[in-house]
Amino acid sequence: MSDYKIGDIIKCRVSGIENYGIFVQVDDSTSGLIHISEVSNDFVKDVNNYVELDEIIYCQVLDVNENNSQLKLSIKNINYKSTNDSGIEESRLGFLPLKEALPKWIDEALERYNEK
Repeated sequence: MSDYKIGDIIKCRVSGIENYGIFVQVDDSTSGLIHISEVSNDFVKDVNNYVELDEIIYCQVLDVNENNSQLKLSIKNINYKSTNDSGIEESRLGFLPLKEALPKWIDEALERYNEK
């Protein structure tokens, strides 16, 4: 359960749909709920218009409950139906690798610029 941190984008399977939100299965021991208020920034009349049962979606972790292995999740500010057909492995590190490489890239670009 400690694998999941607030802010992470994770892949889930829709395991249930209710009027008040979407239940998802994250892994064998972790489940989550996307409350209706976390489905869209617009008014949500019917959650069924957003997902289907057994659909694979992406969710953002809002809260982690270690005691009962449950996550509070959101899909309203991410592209929750995006697919990765490029063959590129997904990373939980987000923009951290770019942040770490940026100073080197700037130095290299300045060197090329100063050579001209």
